[in-house]
Amino acid sequence: MKIICIGRNYIDHAKELNNNVPTEPVFFMKPDTALLRNNEPFYHPDFSEDIHHEIELVIKINRVGKHISKEFAQRYYEEIGLGVDFTARDIQNELKKKGLPWEKAKAFDNSAPISSLFLKKEELILNNIDFNLVINDKITQSGNSSEMIFDFDDIISYVSKFVTLKIGDLIFTGTPAGVGKVQIGDRLKGYINQKLMLDFEIK
Repeated sequence: MKIICIGRNYIDHAKELNNNVPTEPVFFMKPDTALLRNNEPFYHPDFSEDIHHEIELVIKINRVGKHISKEFAQRYYEEIGLGVDFTARDIQNELKKKGLPWEKAKAFDNSAPISSLFLKKEELILNNIDFNLVINDKITQSGNSSEMIFDFDDIISYVSKFVTLKIGDLIFTGTPAGVGKVQIGDRLKGYINQKLMLDFEIK
């Protein structure tokens, strides 16, 4: 399986990082070693002083597909979960200045905590999914799927032009505004429609 991440998919988040709002999806990859499952703690790496949280809705792909038309994209997923795209922002900023790839800042071990629970899409209104991140009992990020620049079907159709999607692949669909630094000792909780999906600590 592979992890595909969509960047700059919320206008306010693009603006808070002084990025241009994209006219087509921006995507990058994380390896499977980036996954952090079962609410295990995230151990803050010593190579960065500025690890940022980015809470995201996650699509789980359920069939193989390439060159998928948007009208058929819904056939390729049945479940939505929640994840965090951890980013070493200090490293990313240096790489961007040099015009270099982001992998070192995005693809490191355990940089993609993922919920064990995935919700059936039939239980959700796909264009109206509330989600948020709570750190130490304070809401730090809130978003709604209606705010995405590119919706789930847009993303699947676009990515599949370049990369064959396979069963079990995960697509992180972008983060809303409010990203920020995590600290050792923080407790992160993630919710979809007020349902607890993630609950883990930074150590």
